[in-house]
Amino acid sequence: MAVAAPANGAILLDKDGTLLENVPYNVDPAAMRLAEGAADALRILSRLDMPLAVVSNQPGVALGRFGVHALQSVHQRLRELFSLHGARLSGFFWCPHHPRGMVRPYAVHCMCRKPAPGMLWQAAAALGCDLSRSWMVGDILDDVEAGRRAGCSTVLVDCGNETEWLGGELRTPDFIVPTIDRAAQVIARDCRANAPRSLRFSDSDDRELP
Repeated sequence: MAVAAPANGAILLDKDGTLLENVPYNVDPAAMRLAEGAADALRILSRLDMPLAVVSNQPGVALGRFGVHALQSVHQRLRELFSLHGARLSGFFWCPHHPRGMVRPYAVHCMCRKPAPGMLWQAAAALGCDLSRSWMVGDILDDVEAGRRAGCSTVLVDCGNETEWLGGELRTPDFIVPTIDRAAQVIARDCRANAPRSLRFSDSDDRELP
């Protein structure tokens, strides 16, 4: 009887403030712009044998700022931005809930709103990935906590969006970097170090990762 190969990990990216410039409650594709270093990050991550997905709290649904249908155009724009930089978006996972929302049934406590890990569990189930071999990249410690609770390795992009710094074991990232391209370099180097020799990057790849 054949034994199934272990599932690969995935790279899970927070959207606003990490992958994109932080524009609160934005669902206008025209206003979606990549954050500093994000284009290079997508180029680097696209070379890894790991699906790329976006995991994003979208409390604007519960707060009545936009409907769930608006996230369809956000998803499409994310696909376009990934494709422009040689990457493929494998999934867009979002949580519409907020406990202080005004729109039922979204005004609830849930397990998918980060720092809870439920959205990452959803991504793992949909992508068929192993969270213990996955990475969560975000700009605030709620992203880190969600990743740690799901069993991922974590990178905090410390670009100034975390202001409270409420610490704890689950809110301590494995790596802290200033921009998302640096996060991508950390992940790429880890993948290279742990890959079989035949699958490691070439010397020319090394020169592309300063």
